[in-house]
Amino acid sequence: MALRPDRDEHLTDLSFFMNEVTERGIVVCYTSQGSGAAMDDSTAVVAKPANASEAVAKHPAGLLLNDVVNLDLTKQHINFAKDEVQKGNKVLLLRRGWVVTNMISGTPVFGEQAYMGTDGNLVTSSQFSAGTVVGRFLSTKDADGYCKVDINIV
Repeated sequence: MALRPDRDEHLTDLSFFMNEVTERGIVVCYTSQGSGAAMDDSTAVVAKPANASEAVAKHPAGLLLNDVVNLDLTKQHINFAKDEVQKGNKVLLLRRGWVVTNMISGTPVFGEQAYMGTDGNLVTSSQFSAGTVVGRFLSTKDADGYCKVDINIV
């Protein structure tokens, strides 16, 4: 589990689709944008950065709040209690608020800036990131590797 349930969501966005399987708690980037309001435009897509150059070239869309899964829906159903979303459907992105996550590379220090890493994880130094500040660390890691992070993606 990459996100704990204790969080404060000030601003979320539900207008983008995701076409790959991934775990919640990472920062995803815009891949293509729809036209107009794009609320149901399937060309409005976000994705996990595949490599460092892609992460640098693309802008962060938000922190993923759903697990994106690829299930055979004729044999089992989506586990809504776990915030699962079928691949190819809309995902919920956190733009402003705070979360407690373990999707962090490095050792965060209270008050230090949080950067979008080249793999979508939060990192503590711009040296290992796409250079994009996405928030601020509000604690250090606990014994399980979780840390409270303030997200502010404009």
